[in-house]
Amino acid sequence: MREENKLINRAKSGESKAFGELYDKHLSAIYRYIFLRVGGRKADAEDLAHQVFLSAWQNIKNYEFRGFPFSSWLYRIAHNALIDHYRTEKIHLDIDKVPESILVDSENLEGVIDQNFELEKVKVVLQKLEPDQQNVLIMKFVNDLSNKEIAEVLEKSEGAIRVIQHRAIKRIKSLLSAQGGSASGGEKNGGEDITTTV
Repeated sequence: MREENKLINRAKSGESKAFGELYDKHLSAIYRYIFLRVGGRKADAEDLAHQVFLSAWQNIKNYEFRGFPFSSWLYRIAHNALIDHYRTEKIHLDIDKVPESILVDSENLEGVIDQNFELEKVKVVLQKLEPDQQNVLIMKFVNDLSNKEIAEVLEKSEGAIRVIQHRAIKRIKSLLSAQGGSASGGEKNGGEDITTTV
């Protein structure tokens, strides 16, 4: 943390090499978060990741430590970039096309989802969650952020994050149970299509 703070201070003073080291350190996690949120579309993920770090470099002088890791600031920029992206694109999430390798280090959703469920089913169901639920699950179980960090990124309380996570896991369990042997098809809930659009 102390070493990173030194890099941040050097970057704030305009040292591009220091920012390059921050970029190298955080690119993988930020890219993976974006990659999952855009449904595994590599070109979109690369473009957005580039935008995130360009914006971070342009605004690094305004960065202030507020008790959260530097990565939280980057996730906030990424989150806002995704909002802008979907506001203009209006496209469906397609997380079922995400390669399994990108999810390898994901936890077992605190043991709630049985290991016998195929990852394919989980990915198909994930796209049917609300954007906030997807954000929380990806940040928590793929990128290993704490509830406190997620709350900072999404500008919500830690209590709200816990509620979102609880509802998301409950929803995943419900959808997986309802699907049984089938991981595809347009699930309906009270007559409403629950396929996620942003």
